[in-house]
Amino acid sequence: MAGPLFRGLRQSWRTTLAAWVFLLPALVLLSLSVLIPALMALVMSFTKTGLDVTEPLVFVGLANLRRLAGDPMFFKVLINTLIYLIGVVPPIVLGSLALAVLLNRSLPGIHFLRGAFYTPVLVSIVVAAIAFRWLYAENGLINGWLSAFVGTDFVPIGFLTNPFLALPAVMLVTLWKGLGYYMVIFLAGLQGIPKELYEAAELDGSDGLRKHIDITLPLLRPYVTLVAVVSSIAATKVFEEVFLMTQGGPADTTRTLVYYVYDQAFAELEISYACTVGLALFLLVLLLTAVRLTFAGDQGLL
Repeated sequence: MAGPLFRGLRQSWRTTLAAWVFLLPALVLLSLSVLIPALMALVMSFTKTGLDVTEPLVFVGLANLRRLAGDPMFFKVLINTLIYLIGVVPPIVLGSLALAVLLNRSLPGIHFLRGAFYTPVLVSIVVAAIAFRWLYAENGLINGWLSAFVGTDFVPIGFLTNPFLALPAVMLVTLWKGLGYYMVIFLAGLQGIPKELYEAAELDGSDGLRKHIDITLPLLRPYVTLVAVVSSIAATKVFEEVFLMTQGGPADTTRTLVYYVYDQAFAELEISYACTVGLALFLLVLLLTAVRLTFAGDQGLL
């Protein structure tokens, strides 16, 4: 009995050791690029330090957190971030789902259409932001079209200089970039639904939009949850669009949490306070992740 038991334990030990050996390179990279910097940022949020990392850290306790609680700009950028999330996530979920339903067909040229809608995902965000900034310019293409349509009385619209239009204008870039990506996720889910279910629904008199309400939406619920939460997390961390198109203006109407972290760290050289704002961003993302785990449950897309 002892011999087989000993051999079984040795084999189990070897299997475990081999697994850790294969995981070790990824764990080292993850620790160097994510875990250690995150731990350092957490520690620095309770200290006072500048850009010179050679200076000793001065522990200040909860001073940065108290400053955060009384910082009106922090609450402004938090509201901007939540508005961005609300303005981007529902159109992305509904739009990508609608595109997936429309393109989940066996028609001539359907692969070309799928590729065309996916193309914006492949475009660099830098290229996309510069292109949209040119489109939005007062002498850009959109104002040119509107001028040709309205006539000589047309006054150019400052899409990126108007406080009421700047944030929606930046949101549109995120929508344009994200629809194709999430469309592919929904297409994967749709192609896993047996066609027999739709045929049976048609025999029962469920057709058109009703068919998708009765079958598609319930079966795609895990995918809807996945897309909603992933796009929500991406929206809370938006930075490139804001940095390249508006620099947080006009009047801070497009300044988001990540841009505020960047601004405090590299413009104001308030490294410790930037880490504190980053901690608040981490808690917000953690909350969204908890929502996903709560609503996704055991539906297989954790």
